Amino acid sequence: MDTISQELRTFIIDNFLFGDASGRFSFTDDDSFQQRGIVDSTGILELVFHLQERYGIDIDDEELVPDNLDSVTKVAQFVERKQSERVARAS
Repeated sequence: MDTISQELRTFIIDNFLFGDASGRFSFTDDDSFQQRGIVDSTGILELVFHLQERYGIDIDDEELVPDNLDSVTKVAQFVERKQSERVARAS
């Protein structure tokens, strides 16, 4: 598991599952946050704020879609893509 995925998983567990990822709260990196009831719409806003602060990325309103923010894997890929875009713009 890469560093971004590990950090995201820890953030999700600590902030939305009250530190408990066992039993009924266990989830894989590909599980949908929404379908599993892990993160609700308000939680997505908290997650977005965390991503912007932690990874120094800007997230536009049109990027607030499940394809970017509905699992650990999707969020990690989104963050990596946004970081690459930021580096490319700076070059």
